[in-house]
Amino acid sequence: MNILINVLIGFHLLLCLLLVVLVLMQRPKNEGLGAAFGGGMTSDLFGARTTDVLQKATQTLGIVFFLLTLLLAWLYAHQSTGSNIRLPSTTPAMAPPAPGATPAPGVL
Repeated sequence: MNILINVLIGFHLLLCLLLVVLVLMQRPKNEGLGAAFGGGMTSDLFGARTTDVLQKATQTLGIVFFLLTLLLAWLYAHQSTGSNIRLPSTTPAMAPPAPGATPAPGVL
């Protein structure tokens, strides 16, 4: 299970970086930072509907991000509770000594 969690964390980090890049590539209404990150290139690549493509990709990656976060949280919770479960012992407990009985010499 640890290998699966580590692979999903790596995918999660890649997804975070991809989301950051997609958000920075989008053009705001006043042409802020979006113009610096390929404003002309994205319109050449995706055509006149660049904003729609980037918004749909951001929305899809955002949904995948949240679902993957929930899956990782569930896996961590399942891993921590699954490995620490201790079943009660089947051996009978030792009875306390009878009142007035003295232990054998050398036994504490």
